[in-house]
Amino acid sequence: MTTYPPEELAGVYRAIRERRDVRSGFRPDPLPQDLVLRLLQSAHQAPSVGLMQPWRFILIRSEEIRRAVHVIFQQASAEEHQAYSGQRAQLYAKLTLQGILTAPLNLCVVCDATSSHGHSLGRHTMPETALYSAVCAIQNLWLAARAEGVGIGWVSILDPDYIKSLLKIPPSVALVGYFCMGYVDHFAPEPELESVGWERRLSLEDVLRSETFDQPWKGTGKP
Repeated sequence: MTTYPPEELAGVYRAIRERRDVRSGFRPDPLPQDLVLRLLQSAHQAPSVGLMQPWRFILIRSEEIRRAVHVIFQQASAEEHQAYSGQRAQLYAKLTLQGILTAPLNLCVVCDATSSHGHSLGRHTMPETALYSAVCAIQNLWLAARAEGVGIGWVSILDPDYIKSLLKIPPSVALVGYFCMGYVDHFAPEPELESVGWERRLSLEDVLRSETFDQPWKGTGKP
């Protein structure tokens, strides 16, 4: 019998259900080094195409670097704000979209798709699976962090070229995600974008198809 005991199984599903994109409410106390390494080890145990393990993690605690990243965010956010109008623009202005300076730790995850590790297995027809592998590592990290009471927020409103230049990331290495991390006062019962009315969560039926993409799932048979 390979199924987890009920209490352990419930914990897995709870972490998935209660994971949040956290950008506010960070506590100032630093994350213990052993905890950070434990979370990154969880990320490093993610599946990857050909076992290439293309992810690379840049830990950022420097206030100088974080302030520079925050400037890049402000510039990108101002440009994105202009893409909206009316009530949507007003709502955008109220959103908390980053915790770069308030979180005690920032993390940049990049993907070295040029790595020979894994001997290109599985990448000849779908080279983008290297990037997908790095995203799997991020999800592992996020779920482990939720179980440990650590908030993580993905800051995507950044110019990748500016970030790569600032962090001295080689041109051949892709920026996958920039994150703010830290203990938080609480985890919201639902995603902020849902609670403020930015977007609604789709039901599972909305995203299910049967056999081919053009055939919606009709609620018959096994989903």
